[in-house]
Amino acid sequence: MPIRRGPAGIRIGATRGKAQTPIGRPALVKLFASVLKREGERYFLVTPVEKCGIVVDDAPFLAVELEVEQGGHGQVLNFRTNVDDWVTCDCDHALRFEPEAETGGLKPYLHVRRDLWAKVTRALFYDLVELGEERDVGGERMFGVVSAGEFFAMAPADSFKDFV
Repeated sequence: MPIRRGPAGIRIGATRGKAQTPIGRPALVKLFASVLKREGERYFLVTPVEKCGIVVDDAPFLAVELEVEQGGHGQVLNFRTNVDDWVTCDCDHALRFEPEAETGGLKPYLHVRRDLWAKVTRALFYDLVELGEERDVGGERMFGVVSAGEFFAMAPADSFKDFV
């Protein structure tokens, strides 16, 4: 498969394209999302005839909407991404929470597919906090959220108030 030398001129920091102007056609954004691959720390748009490197600032997708439902395993969290994909948070599509050095808070992410993650918007993060609960994990009291029978720990319960 041919690999284009140098970047394709696309940088993802939401829906940004060439010259840092927004890509105005949602269909084009969805097309790019469908051929996006990650190899190690590098991202590529891969078609049957070409493989172009792109730059991703943080995460290639954003989780922009949350629907909470009750299922067979209790509470189920469903997220919509900025490319209109719906992802159910479960053991195959985990939430992870990373410390954010700039703010001292947490940055939440949702696994979408094939090592591609969506950054959860700040508004949805606060929704997750509202749904949160404390549980013992490995002998430590943790604050987190439950979806599809899985507990996704955000931080130690005694220090959680420092993150929000």
